[in-house]
Amino acid sequence: MYDGRKGSSSPFEQTVYLLSAAGRAADALLADRWRARSMGQTHLAVLSALARQGAHARPDLAARLRLPAPEVSRALDELLEAALVQSMVVQVNGRHEVVTLTAAGEAALEGLHGDAAAVQEELLAPLTKGQRTELNALLRRVCAKAARAAAGSQPAPDRAAG
Repeated sequence: MYDGRKGSSSPFEQTVYLLSAAGRAADALLADRWRARSMGQTHLAVLSALARQGAHARPDLAARLRLPAPEVSRALDELLEAALVQSMVVQVNGRHEVVTLTAAGEAALEGLHGDAAAVQEELLAPLTKGQRTELNALLRRVCAKAARAAAGSQPAPDRAAG
């Protein structure tokens, strides 16, 4: 529970702390709900990618998600066992296992999104509709700035190498 007396007296440090604390609370609530479904962040990422972008080979999916291949493979095996995705072998420039989303996978993805909406509703219950809209707009601006800052901290590509 948030206690306004804890932490720094600096408003800037309090904001960073509060953003972090809210994020941890949201993650914990989502993890609890998703654990009850035997799911996690990687499962959501895999199902979402397959829903948005269609069939993928296992290595391509891991690369697209920028997640370790063993982690994605483990999630795919669990999703295959639950019949939320299906697998087929195709012969294109070699043999590849391609996975696609099933109707049950689409329903499971909707359930995960429903869980996220319920957590959002729980966390934002103290706010009015206008405050929620304003918070969303402010967080989008903060996240956009954070993404630009992260991109700026990446080393520039070596033009001589390519």
